[in-house]
Amino acid sequence: MQSSPLAPNPTPIIVPPWASPSMAGQMPTPVIKDTPGNYVWQATLRGHQHAVSSVKFSSDGTLLASTSADKTAMLWDGTTGQHRATLNGHTQGISDCSWSFDSKYLCTASDDSTLRLWDVSTGQTIKIFHGHSNYIFCTNFNPQGNVIASGSFDETVRLWDVKSGKCIRALSAHSDPVTSVHFNVDGTLLVSGSYDGLCRVWDTTGGQCLKTLLADDNPPVSHAKFSPNGKFILLSTLDSAIRLWTLTNDTYVKLYEGHRNTMYCIAASFSVTGKEKWIVSGSEDNCVYLWNLQSTNIAQRLEGHTDVVIAIACHPTLNLIASGALEKDCTVRLWREST
Repeated sequence: MQSSPLAPNPTPIIVPPWASPSMAGQMPTPVIKDTPGNYVWQATLRGHQHAVSSVKFSSDGTLLASTSADKTAMLWDGTTGQHRATLNGHTQGISDCSWSFDSKYLCTASDDSTLRLWDVSTGQTIKIFHGHSNYIFCTNFNPQGNVIASGSFDETVRLWDVKSGKCIRALSAHSDPVTSVHFNVDGTLLVSGSYDGLCRVWDTTGGQCLKTLLADDNPPVSHAKFSPNGKFILLSTLDSAIRLWTLTNDTYVKLYEGHRNTMYCIAASFSVTGKEKWIVSGSEDNCVYLWNLQSTNIAQRLEGHTDVVIAIACHPTLNLIASGALEKDCTVRLWREST
C-alpha cells in the first residue's frame, strides 16, 4: 500500500500511523507524581493484520469498532471484547471511524479517498461518499446523525448529507493535511486540527471560521476534540503536550505532559464515567497515559502494548478504556478499573 506522507516543514516527516518507523524506547521513563488511577488489563483483541489506526465505542457502549491499515474495520463486544464482525470494502487502509448517535451506523475514512457508511446490523456498505482528492484521515458524525464531517490530506474539511451522500459544504480549512474533526455536543460547531499548527472552530450552518487556536511555537496538531459539555477543546500537538482550551479565551487552561508525541497523530480523550475524571492518551513509548483532569498530574501509565499506542477510546458509561497500537503490535487492548 502506498504511504501517505505529510510534508512537514520543518522535519520530521509525519505520515499516517502505519507508515513511520516506531519511536518506541526513545523516551526516558517519566516520574509518576501520584497514582490514583487503578486500571488493569482486561483483554487483548487480535484480528487485524496491520497497524490499528482508531478505536471507537458506539454511543450506547454495546460495540467497539477498530480500524486498520489492513483495509478492514472490526466490530467487538463493547464490554467483553468478543469479535462480532469484520467490515470489508475499502481498497486501501482505514484511518478513522465514527459512530452515529443511535449506534446503528459506522462511518469509515480511508486512504482510498472515500468514506463508507456501514449498516452495523448487516455489516454491509449502504453508501460511499466521493469528493476528496486525497487520503481521508478523519471523520465524525454530528449528534443528530444527519451530517458527517471529514478531513483530508487535500487540506479541506467536508460536510456530507448522510441521506443523499452528497457533499453539502467544502471548507478550505487548512494549509496542510487535516488530522482531526469533531462536532460539539449540539452539532452547531465543528473543530478541525491540522499539521499547519492551527485548530479552527467552525459554524456548521454557515461554514464560517469562528475562532483559531494556536499554541506556542505553532506545533502541528495531532488531535482535537470537544469536551463532553462542549465548553472546552482538548488539543494534542506534536511537542508531546496536550492542552485544554476554553472557547471563551484565546489561551489554554490546562497542560498535560509526560508522554511522548512527536511523530504520530495520537488520539486523546476524556474519561468522565467514574468518580475521578481523567484525560487519556496514547504515547510513542507504547503506553497509555491517564492524567487527573484538574491537577494535570499523571495518574497512571498502562503498559502492555509492544508498539506506539495510536488510538484511544473511553466507554460512554463504564470505567473501561480501549487502546490500539501500530504495526509491531496490531492489537486492541481493553483496560478496566479494578474494584
